[in-house]
Amino acid sequence: MEIRSKIWLEVDGEPVLGGGRCSLLHGIEKFGSINKASKQLHISYRKALSYIQTMEQRFGVKLVDRRTGGRHGGGATLTRDAQEYLKKYEKLEHGINKMLDRRYAKVFGNNKKRR
Repeated sequence: MEIRSKIWLEVDGEPVLGGGRCSLLHGIEKFGSINKASKQLHISYRKALSYIQTMEQRFGVKLVDRRTGGRHGGGATLTRDAQEYLKKYEKLEHGINKMLDRRYAKVFGNNKKRR
């Protein structure tokens, strides 16, 4: 038996940040490119850009600094705000998962598996 959970943040009832969007931001941080991050996640560049624009609009802050330049000159980096949101989301997620583990153990015993 397993326990599973999904956590996401909403603004005005609309999703703004969750596991997938965090993965996108981490990919941008790792590769310095929205295109490379979107390929890693198997989503289109257009969808990745839409996620970024939606997050920025709903949070009301710029999350990704984008530089155009084509094949050898462009790129993308996370802003401090994006890095802070990632840090806070991951801290929240970790705390909730620890709480779920304790609650699961209390209800079902110690033979838990959570994903």
